[in-house]
Amino acid sequence: MDASDAVFLPDQRAPASHLLLEQLPSYQSLLYRRKSSSSGSARRRGSGRGRQPSVNSGKWAEQKAVHSGDELKPVRELPKSMQDKRREKQQRLQQGGALTGWGLWRLNVHRSLKRLKEDGMDVLSSLQLWRTDIHLIEGMFGTGILSYFSFLRFLVLLNFIMFLLMFVFVMLPVIVTSHGEHNVTYSRTNVSACSAYPASSRQGLVVFHEHITDLLSGTGFLERTYLFYGYYKLEFIYSTFTYNLPLAYLLATISYLLLSLVWIVKRSASGFKRKLIQEEDRFQSFCNKVFAGWDFCITDENAARLKQSSLLYELKTDLEEERIKRKMANRTRGEKCRIYALRAAVNLFVMGVLVACFYCIYVATVFSQRKQTEHQKSNFLLELVVEYLPSIVITLANFITPLIFNLIITFEDYSPAFEIRFTLMRCVFMRLASIGVLLFSLWVQITSCGISDCVCGYNHQLYPCWETHVGQEMYKLVIFDFLIIAAATIFVEFPRKIVVNHCDCGLAKWWGQQEFAIPQNVLEIVYGQTICWIGTFYCPLLPAINTVKYILVFYLKKVSLVTNCRPATRPFRASSSTFFFLVVLLIGLALACVPVIVSIAEIGSSRACGPFVGYSTSWEAVPRAIHTLPQGLRSFLLALASEAFAVSFFVITCLGMFYVIALAGAHKRVIEQLRDQLAMEGRDKRFLIQKLCQAQQASYARSPERKPLRGLRETRHDGGLYLVEPSVVLETQA
Repeated sequence: MDASDAVFLPDQRAPASHLLLEQLPSYQSLLYRRKSSSSGSARRRGSGRGRQPSVNSGKWAEQKAVHSGDELKPVRELPKSMQDKRREKQQRLQQGGALTGWGLWRLNVHRSLKRLKEDGMDVLSSLQLWRTDIHLIEGMFGTGILSYFSFLRFLVLLNFIMFLLMFVFVMLPVIVTSHGEHNVTYSRTNVSACSAYPASSRQGLVVFHEHITDLLSGTGFLERTYLFYGYYKLEFIYSTFTYNLPLAYLLATISYLLLSLVWIVKRSASGFKRKLIQEEDRFQSFCNKVFAGWDFCITDENAARLKQSSLLYELKTDLEEERIKRKMANRTRGEKCRIYALRAAVNLFVMGVLVACFYCIYVATVFSQRKQTEHQKSNFLLELVVEYLPSIVITLANFITPLIFNLIITFEDYSPAFEIRFTLMRCVFMRLASIGVLLFSLWVQITSCGISDCVCGYNHQLYPCWETHVGQEMYKLVIFDFLIIAAATIFVEFPRKIVVNHCDCGLAKWWGQQEFAIPQNVLEIVYGQTICWIGTFYCPLLPAINTVKYILVFYLKKVSLVTNCRPATRPFRASSSTFFFLVVLLIGLALACVPVIVSIAEIGSSRACGPFVGYSTSWEAVPRAIHTLPQGLRSFLLALASEAFAVSFFVITCLGMFYVIALAGAHKRVIEQLRDQLAMEGRDKRFLIQKLCQAQQASYARSPERKPLRGLRETRHDGGLYLVEPSVVLETQA
C-alpha cells in the first residue's frame, strides 16, 4: 500500500470513505454528543443530524419541494442553480400537461391572480409619492440619506390619513349641516355661569399686522373656525339616521392613534429582524461590510468617495468597539469604581441641565400666558415674541443641549457606537419631554383660579374654552418649528456654502461645508409629529397643516442637500437607521398618548365650547352612547368592558406572549446549531486539506528524486505542510 493511500486508508479491512469520515471533527463531535446522552434519544437526534447520501437526499428534497407547494413559486425565485432551475421548469411543464379539469383550472387561476397582483404592485410603485426625487437622492448619496426622505414620505402619508379621518367624521358633517336643512341639537350645560364665551375677533379698524399676528398665533378671526375644537358645538344631527358628533369626535381621535401605532409597528418589524441578525455576530458584521457593504445605487463620484470613507469609518468603529470591550474586560476594581463615579457625576450634571431647561420652559409659559391675558397694546414684534416665547425657549433648549451632550459624552468612556445612541436618546428625551413640560405649565395656568372658587372646574374667566387655547399653543409650535427649519436652511446653510466656496481663509476651510446629519434631522420631524398627535384633538385641521409643512420640508431639505450639504463623515449606520427612526417615532407616539388620554378621561371638558359641553369628561360620551343601544348589543359591549373579560384577555395575551417567547428561543437555538454546523464544516474542510497536504508530503518523501512539475514551486509552512504553488515566471509566445 502506498504512503499516500495509508493517509486515507490506514486499515484495508474497512472502506476508505467510512474511515475518513470517522476522522472528521464533525463526526467526532457527534460521537461525543451521543455518549453524553441516552441511547434512544441520541439515536433519534443522530438520525436527524446524520449525513444522507447526496444523490438520494437531493432527489428526495426535490420531490418534497414539488409536492409541498414550491411549484407555486416562480422558477427564477428558487435558490437553485441554472441547471436545477431548467430541470424544475421541465418537471412543472410535465405536471401542467398531466393536469386536467379542476387542477388545471386552479393552476391557471393562481397564475392569473399572481400576475394581476404583480401588475398592481408595479402600478402602485409608479404612483408612489416623490418616486423620481427619491431615486435621484439614492443615486447621489446612497441609501443612508435615502432612509430619511423615505421616512419623511411615510409621515406625509400618515398625516394625510389622519386628516381624512378627522375631515370625514368630524368636519364634513358640520359643513353639510351648515349648508343644508337638518335638525340639529347643540351641546348645552346646566351651569349658566360657565357657558359664556366672549368673541375674540378684533372690532373696528384693524391694522394689517394684527391680521398677521392672528394668522401666526391662531387667535382673532381664526379662533372660531373649523381649525379649532371650540367651533364644533353640535351634539346630534338628525337625518335619515342620528349622527352623534361627540362620539364620532372621540372615536376619530382613538382611530388615528391606533392607526399610527399599527402602521409604525408594522414598518418597524422588518427593521427589527434585520437589526437582530446584523448585531448577532461581530464577525458576520465584518463580513457584511467587506463583501456586501457597497451601495450599488450610488452613481455620483463624490458620493462614492464618501461611501468609501463611511465604510472605513464603520470598520474603524467596529475595531474600536472590540478594543474597548477588551479594555473593559481587563479593568481593575479601582478603574471600574473611578469610571462609574465619573459617569454618575456626568449624569447628575445632565439631569441638572434638563431641570434648568424645563424650569425655563415653565417660567416662559407662565409669563407668556400672563401677558396674553392682560390684552395690552404693544409693538407688533413684541407681541409676536410674547406669543411665541415658549416655542422660542424650547427651540433654544433643543439647540444648546445637544452641544452640551456631545461635549460631555467623551468623558464617559463609552464605545463610539454607544456614544452616538446614548447622545441621541438624551436629545430625544429633551425634545419630547419639553412638550410635556409645556402642557403641564398650561394645565397649571388653566386650573388655577386664584382666590375665587373654580365653579366650572377650571379658570373660566381667563380660559373660557381651554381646549381651543391648548390647540392654539400646539398650532404655534408647528408654525414656529417650520419657520425655524426654513430659516436655518435659507439664512444659515446657503450663506455658509457661499462663504466656503468663495473664501480662501483658514477659518472658512476649518468651518467646512454643512453636513447632512440624519439623526438630528429625524429628531426635528419626530418632534413635529409628536406635536401633531397631541394637538389633533384640540385642533382637528392640524394634520392637514402638518402635511403641507412636511411637503415643504421635503423640498427644502432636498434643495439644501443637493446644493449646500454633504453626507456626514461619521454617518449614522444606514442598516439600522430606519429602525431607529421608527423607535423614536414610537416613543413620541407613547408620549403623545399620555396628555390626550388624560384630557379625555380625567380633565373636565369646557362648558362654553366644543361637542362635550354637556359631559363632565369627554369619555362620558361613550357610556351614554352605549346605553342608547339595544339590550343585546349593550350587554355584549358591557361584558367586553367588564373586569372578567379584562382578566381573561390579559391571561390569554400572557399565554400567547409566553408561546411566542418560547418559539423565538427555539428558533434561536436552531440558528445557533446551524452556525455551529457551518463552523464545523469549515473545520472539516481544513481537516481534509491537511490530509491532502500530508498525502503530498508522504508521496514526495517516498520518492525524493522527484522534482516539482515545470511551472510549480514548492513552499513549506510552519505547520509542516507542503503546498504546491505556481511560480511567477511569465513566458511569451512569438
